[in-house]
Amino acid sequence: MQEEIIQSVLDGKDTLALLPTGGGKSICFQVPALSMDGLCVVVTPLIALMKDQVQNLKRRGVRAVAIYSGMQVSEIEAAYNACVFGDAKFLYVSPERLLSDTFKENLKRMKVNLLAVDEAHCVSQWGYDFRPSYLKIADVRELIPNVPLLALTATATGKVISDIQEKLKFKSEHLLQRSFERKNLTYVVLHEEDKLKKLLYILNNSKGSAIIYVRNRRKTKEISDFLNKNNLKSDFYHAGIEASVRSKVQEDWTSGKVPIIVATNAFGMGIDKPDVRIVVHMDLPENLESYFQEAGRAGRDEKSSFAFILYENNDIQNLKKRFISSFPTIKEIKNVYNALGNHLQLAVGSGKYQSFDFDLIEFCEKFKLSHLEVFNSLKFLEREGYLLQNEGIKNPSRIFVRLNREELYRFQVETPIYDAFIKLLLRSYSGLFAEYVPINEKEIAKRSEIETEAVKSYLNRLKKFNVIDYIPQTSKPQIVFTRERTDIKNLLISKETYQYRKQSAKDRLQSVVDYVQSDNRCRNQLLLAYFGEEETLRCGKCDVCRERNRLDINELEFDNILEKIKPLLISRPHFLQEVIDKIPEFNEDKIIKVIRWLQDNYKIETNDMNQLKWFSQSRLKL
Repeated sequence: MQEEIIQSVLDGKDTLALLPTGGGKSICFQVPALSMDGLCVVVTPLIALMKDQVQNLKRRGVRAVAIYSGMQVSEIEAAYNACVFGDAKFLYVSPERLLSDTFKENLKRMKVNLLAVDEAHCVSQWGYDFRPSYLKIADVRELIPNVPLLALTATATGKVISDIQEKLKFKSEHLLQRSFERKNLTYVVLHEEDKLKKLLYILNNSKGSAIIYVRNRRKTKEISDFLNKNNLKSDFYHAGIEASVRSKVQEDWTSGKVPIIVATNAFGMGIDKPDVRIVVHMDLPENLESYFQEAGRAGRDEKSSFAFILYENNDIQNLKKRFISSFPTIKEIKNVYNALGNHLQLAVGSGKYQSFDFDLIEFCEKFKLSHLEVFNSLKFLEREGYLLQNEGIKNPSRIFVRLNREELYRFQVETPIYDAFIKLLLRSYSGLFAEYVPINEKEIAKRSEIETEAVKSYLNRLKKFNVIDYIPQTSKPQIVFTRERTDIKNLLISKETYQYRKQSAKDRLQSVVDYVQSDNRCRNQLLLAYFGEEETLRCGKCDVCRERNRLDINELEFDNILEKIKPLLISRPHFLQEVIDKIPEFNEDKIIKVIRWLQDNYKIETNDMNQLKWFSQSRLKL
């Protein structure tokens, strides 16, 4: 679909592109943007992805900049200047930044050729990750009325597809969609009491890289240790690990040095490893959209791969408990917001776009609040657009030369003590006069044969002289206020919005439960139907299909016999011969095979008189 999407953009059409995980979405806006005069503005909520794409473009000689909450004011100014004066081809921006007057004023001065909206499902209230800040994209369009918009997402239901185009004010509806079907990917759900034993079996009987997803950080290490003890080389990954360690873990896994990674869902965004053969979910995912994306990290090279879910009945009860705890009361959310403002010593009416280092444990202990209550309250406040949480993403040290070349030369002549050091910086790093450039103090120390602390001292003194701007490395989690701190009495969280979000989340969780408990419909068909693709064939490979394949009955015959049997047995119990007599159009052996399959899969049971009846126990509901 890439060529078709690119051509649509070049034709100036507003376009919604649905490509599954690994479908190459970034190419769809990068190619047309590079082929046209001007700048492409890319809206995305994923800071890690922004940084990754900016670095990749720079490595290919393409100038790209990013603006997101938590950056220094001077960095933001430099990025705007690069875009206004034509030095940059791509501007990556977080949706919250669209609200600022500074962004709007600078946008008017830019020559924009394309507006690309990544993770476009966030604009829809029916989407699984609705963010109010995305609604402001429509306002931005009014400032660049003749610029086409390309909206991209990997997962969207039919309702969300319509909503995206309406909320982003498409001039006319235009959807380009590749099927969500991944023919090389086999989905398997296994009901297991001993999940670790089954995990060992799966990994010992497969080759290539694997991702094991779990719900909490503690389990990542526990399961990784268990695998290593059983001679399966693995490592673990979650957002609480120091940034430099996370980078090393990811690098070792990507290179194949460590074939198995056990991770929370913090792992995966921007991962582009083609040869992942196995993805295993040891816990139930929150929704099928997330599951589809995470499972879709397997088999991007189009070779045969597997996505497993291992679950037990307890997991469904745990899912229900997590759901309840993930929605603190409105009063609790407001209390957390108020405590946060006090903790950061932020006056009401101040703090917009300010970022603060934030230690969740310290905060909870100080205000005697539960970790879960605070975590989920902050998550809700983030979705409502009051703040942002940055998970300690590693920011390398950066420098920018404030003086022009002539002024810098004069400084070197007048202050010879810094001359050799400045020359070393200019030799080691290019682009210092144009933008903030990442540096490594240890490398500079090695080259200059001085201690690292001495390098930092030189950099700080040059900063005091206003020769450079020096921003030391940070990797602490941060809270960013996207609005001024609001008085708790004026903090608006409508009951309708709250109830809607809660019911919507409950419906999506129920879809997960229905998916894992279903034992009579192809897994692939179930997932595709969730995303609106109804007319699909059985995959023939998933756990449900493999069971049915043993019957030696084709799909059409099985479904037709089932359609006859089910209403009969729901209406009242029947003896086996009665059932056979009432559907004479089908072969007796095939009817019996279908009945046996339905019995084996707990759809049919027998009563005291040995009559067949439809299984009366309803499915577990949240």
